[in-house]
Amino acid sequence: MKHLTLKEAYDFLQSNPDALLIDVRSEIEFLFVGHPVGAIHVSWNDGPEWDVNPHFVGEVRKLTGHGGERPVLLICRSGNRSEVAGKALIEAGFRNVFNILYGFEGELDDKHHRNSVNGWRFDGLPWEQC
Repeated sequence: MKHLTLKEAYDFLQSNPDALLIDVRSEIEFLFVGHPVGAIHVSWNDGPEWDVNPHFVGEVRKLTGHGGERPVLLICRSGNRSEVAGKALIEAGFRNVFNILYGFEGELDDKHHRNSVNGWRFDGLPWEQC
């Protein structure tokens, strides 16, 4: 799996219109915290039990057209869930999987707050929320 910084991911998406940006966070995070413009939501895990979505790979496969060649960029809150989800895709035969470092909300600062050090939103990249 390849890792991209936030700016690299944004630039990649701009220059590769066939690439998919998949937000693997929970539905609540995606809807109410916000998400990158154009992101497609496919939870890696979700509440209330936070079990891994057993249909994750199949849902992504449907979105990519079953070929496994289409670039898939994964984003989560901080880059951890997206990395695990990316490994699952690679194990399932996907070849062009990218993890977006620092995710949508970024790393924790000294006061354990997000959105103050890095992240999609912090870097001023296009995002929206419900």
